[in-house]
Amino acid sequence: QVQLVESGGGLVQPGGSLRLSCAASGFTFSTYAMSWYRQAPGKERELVSHISSAGGSTSYADSVKGRFTISRDNAKHTVYLQMATLEPEDTAVYYCHARGMYGGATGQRYWGQGTQVTVSS
Repeated sequence: QVQLVESGGGLVQPGGSLRLSCAASGFTFSTYAMSWYRQAPGKERELVSHISSAGGSTSYADSVKGRFTISRDNAKHTVYLQMATLEPEDTAVYYCHARGMYGGATGQRYWGQGTQVTVSS
């Protein structure tokens, strides 16, 4: 059974930091590219950051570039999103996403259940 379980969300003051984690199980984690998306109230879900299956390539939305860092530990089947200098505009539900990149799993997509991040004083 495939699972993506996010954790680490919460309430933080502007300028603060959080680290989100996404623990994966039920599929070959090292062959999947991983991403973080977010969805704020009344807005569409947007891509925040992406990391390749081996971790050698990353990308970020312009709005978080220089403040957020994505990383992964394939031995622990976990992807992280380190968020710094948080702003109220970062308030959203953050979702973990996996996409298969090789063989029969190519294009297979999975979503986590989301974790709430609220930036407020």
